Amino acid sequence: MINVTKTFLPPQEEYNAVLKRAWDAGWITNRGALVLELEEKLKAYLKVPNIIAMTNGTLPLQIAIKALGLTGEIITTPFSYVATTSSIVWEGCTPVFVDIHPEYLTIDETKIEAAITPKTTGILATHVFGNPCDVETIEKIAHKHNLKVIYDAAHCFGVTYKGKSIFEYGDVSTCSFHATKLFHTGEGGALFTKDREFQKKLFYHHNFGHKGNEDFQGLGVNAKMSELQAAMGLAVLPYIETILEARKRVAELYKNNLGGVSALKLREDTQWNYSYYPVLFENETQLLAIQQLLNKENIFPRRYFYPSLNLLPYADKKPCPISENIASRVLCLPLYHDLSDGVVLKICNIINEEL
Repeated sequence: MINVTKTFLPPQEEYNAVLKRAWDAGWITNRGALVLELEEKLKAYLKVPNIIAMTNGTLPLQIAIKALGLTGEIITTPFSYVATTSSIVWEGCTPVFVDIHPEYLTIDETKIEAAITPKTTGILATHVFGNPCDVETIEKIAHKHNLKVIYDAAHCFGVTYKGKSIFEYGDVSTCSFHATKLFHTGEGGALFTKDREFQKKLFYHHNFGHKGNEDFQGLGVNAKMSELQAAMGLAVLPYIETILEARKRVAELYKNNLGGVSALKLREDTQWNYSYYPVLFENETQLLAIQQLLNKENIFPRRYFYPSLNLLPYADKKPCPISENIASRVLCLPLYHDLSDGVVLKICNIINEEL
């Protein structure tokens, strides 16, 4: 079976060797030595000043909304994974959807100001498939209207924009370290901010509000990463360049051999990470026919993102025609580190013959 993605697993003996350190210490959670080491190594690799490792990629979004004190309305994108919208609603805020750019697939920055009302307190935008938003324009809008900016950068491990880590943009950025991502800790995620003082607030929010063992400085939840998760991250990280090169090979094969479909347009000055390979068909009927043909060959691409989030049962159903159209005809093709050239070419041939 060829799925849309496949977890990279380091040699088991290497994972076990890292894990043994936690076993020997008898320290499995509560920010042990492995979590601290992983954070330091990620800061060095990503060239970011601050990071808080967490147990998944959704809690960072919720904590960011809480820590920034966002209330009322949050402007967001309808083209993302459901966690982007559900986090807003979960925190008692109202998502206000702004349609997307038809090529970059990120929130259309030219439509944001028209959606701002006296109730707007923030913008939560997604760097889609690792493709950056127009961060400069969004920053200007946010500054003009005194809004906070959160970037859902779940797909962005290793992405740089204009020579800087994409995690350095916005008031807060988040990332997912889920097993389906190119860097992972099984389950996991992280929060990033440039503001060292604000990081302290984010930190206590993710650790029950603790200030030492017997005092509390504010409201918090349990979002801590365990030593078991950190061990996986420490075992995966040495292979990250190999993983990126392998994924680039697959993406280039698709690019050079697929016809009749549109690929993602990357924003200029972006160093991409080949996180996914989305293609756009002419219409949903064409997509469904291709999907059926691939499934018959035991190949399972994914309709991702689908559906457009403005159509969720707890959303306001405000029309977002571009996002709805893109969501109906976008398909992410299989892309992972050891996907063979033969399988990639087979997928290309099936698609090309049908179109």
